[in-house]
Formats: sequence, structure tokens, C-alpha cells
Amino acid sequence: MSNNNYYDYITVGGGIVGLATAYKLQLKFPNKSIAILEKEDAVGKHQTGRNSGVMHSGIYYKPGSFKALNCKNGHEQLINFAQENNIKHDVCGKIIVATHESEIPTLEMIYQRGVDNGTRGITYLNKQQIKKREPFINGVKAILVPTAGIIDFVKVGEKFAEKIHQLNQKSELITACKVLEINASEKIKEVKTSLGIFKTETIIFCGGLQADRLAELDNVKLDMQIVGFRGDYFELTEAAKHKIKHLVYPVPDPNFPFLGVHFTRMVDGSIECGPNAVFTFKREGYHRTSFSLKDTWQALTFSGTWKLFFKHWRKGLDEYHRAFSRVAFVKALQKLMPSITVDDVQPARAGVRAQAIEYNGNLIDDFKIYNHNGNIHVLNAPSPAATACMAIADEIVGHVDS
Repeated sequence: MSNNNYYDYITVGGGIVGLATAYKLQLKFPNKSIAILEKEDAVGKHQTGRNSGVMHSGIYYKPGSFKALNCKNGHEQLINFAQENNIKHDVCGKIIVATHESEIPTLEMIYQRGVDNGTRGITYLNKQQIKKREPFINGVKAILVPTAGIIDFVKVGEKFAEKIHQLNQKSELITACKVLEINASEKIKEVKTSLGIFKTETIIFCGGLQADRLAELDNVKLDMQIVGFRGDYFELTEAAKHKIKHLVYPVPDPNFPFLGVHFTRMVDGSIECGPNAVFTFKREGYHRTSFSLKDTWQALTFSGTWKLFFKHWRKGLDEYHRAFSRVAFVKALQKLMPSITVDDVQPARAGVRAQAIEYNGNLIDDFKIYNHNGNIHVLNAPSPAATACMAIADEIVGHVDS
């Protein structure tokens, strides 16, 4: 840590977006010092290390949206970075499977979005072709997305941190450093933390699950709030791992921002199933009974939360049922794989997704970046933010004055 705790730039948050941003900032300004302040004892402890590890292709997103533009660009940059730095990854491809004729119109809409977004190599599969690729999966039609893949996002983040320090010895990742207050009234801004006061001219906030609270510390007037949705995963047992070879996704509900329970072959060879998506009573709570009075009170006194619940109450009940019933969870998986049984799966990890919700109950679907008095706030960075992290970082760095 520097003697006077002054850095040219401070990035708050040691998740994949914060680290990618600091890395791209260091590349652009190699002589400038950067501090990355992370409240945990290591990087990637929350969304970065608890997502499905999938490198998304960009097929799902509305053409022209921030997500669509940055996912494709970020995907290409991420693969190049992984290849250059020997980070384990696999461009194994995935299939999006319609299991009933009624899902085909949505599947075809996704295919057209893929065409519009320039998703390379996509093609339709018929029943026989689905079986050839994934013998245990039943479907009437599918999209093969060959550019999708898997990666260890925590390893990517660690490599970003390593390279930042290599580029500038004055730049540092400072862990176990929780931001408590922001004084941005002067040109030199003060960040009060659990490790003391840091000074800088520009603060970049990439707080994920705490993004709205960090914005409020910086006196940003918000028209949204972060609400957490926990996703529980199961994994296939050793005896059942042979039933999945690549990545298999259902046709998602177009009215809901999550992609449905799916099968993911991870970089370590394990096969994860999930996640579901349920309202969580603790933003950083990774168990079914996790509870925080502060988080619960804030979420349930926010009008947007209740409006969202009323819009999607039936879907929410279904998700909660699956959260507490392995039988119900497996029943959802059986839509894709009829032969799977409760004996084929075992409980695995969980993650919490930070979802920005407006006062009217609408989910903010796209990335949201806000410049406030020279500070930059990433207010919403849901999936595919991990895949798109380097492209998002380019966007953020473009907001930074030299």
C-alpha cells in the first residue's frame, strides 16, 4: 500500500468487471497508479465465482442492445486473453432445445436474434441430430451454438490482478477493504474504508450486489434498486456424468430474464444442473435459509419488489417449490432429459444474481453505467457481464478522463 494512500484511480469491487476495468485502465494509462478495493479476502467471491462459468455467444440479446454489442466483442477478447495466458477454457458449444412444438416460435426468434447479432456458426438441429450430439436429451428442434464455451472466471480475475501489478508496481489489489464512506466534494476524493482513507481523482464502482448502496454513498439519486435472486445448483453424480457431453439449455421464458435450469459441463469435468431463481432474503446468502434483516427490509420496503412479485407470482412459486424440493428440481430437468432421476443428482453450490429493478417493478435487462461527478457507477451488470467483462471495461474506460 502506498505511503500516502493516493492513487490516480480507485476501482471498488474485485469481481470480474471491476478487475477487467482496472486492467484495461492500466493498459491505457500504464504510468497511472490504480487501487482495487475488495471487501472480501480474495477476488471473485460472489457473482464472479458463483455463476455457471459459461462464455455466452450473444445469441439471446436484443439486437443493438448494450448486452448484444458487448457480449460478442467481450467473448472474442476473453478467449484471446485465455489463450495468451494459459487459462483453462473450452469452446465446447451448446444447444438450446425445444422440447415441445409450442416452443418452436420462441426458438426461431432466438435464432433470428443470433443472425442479427452476428453469432457465428449457429444452425438448427432436428431430433436425430440432437440425439447424436446429446444421446440422453429429448427435443423436437434445437439451435447449435458452436461459439459458446466454459471458463474459470475466478482464474481470469486473478490473472487481471496479476497483470495490473506487472504493468505498474504502484498499482495494487487491496483485499479485506470495505468501503464505508465517500467524500467526493473536492477534486481529490476520499474513500473511507475499513483499512483507512484512500485518495484519488476518479472512483469506478463495480459493486455487483452492493452497486446501489455504493451509489448512495456517492450521493447518486437512483431510480432503481438491486434485489438478489439466489440460484441453487445440483450436479450429476459420478455415475450419471456420462449423460451430458457439452452445454444444454431449454428454450427460455421470454417474459423472464433467466435462462431456465440447464446442464453445464464445467472446466473441471463436473456437470452442473441449474440454477433456479428465487428471491433471496440475504444479498450474499448462499443457503436456502440465509437471512439478513437489513437486506430483507430494504428489498421488501421497495415498491418495485412487490410490483415484480405481483407480475410473476406464479413463476415465483414454481421457483421456490424447486428450491426446497429435489424431486421438483429433477422434474424440471426431466423436461430435457426424461431418464434423469433424483439418484442422479446431488446438491452443489449456489449463487446470487444482482438484478436491478425499477420502481414500477420492471427488471432492467441491459447493462447500466452511470457517470456522477466524474465517478463511474456500474449499476446493473447481469449475465452475460462475465463473458462481456473486457468489452464492458472498454466502455467504462471510455468514460474516464486522462
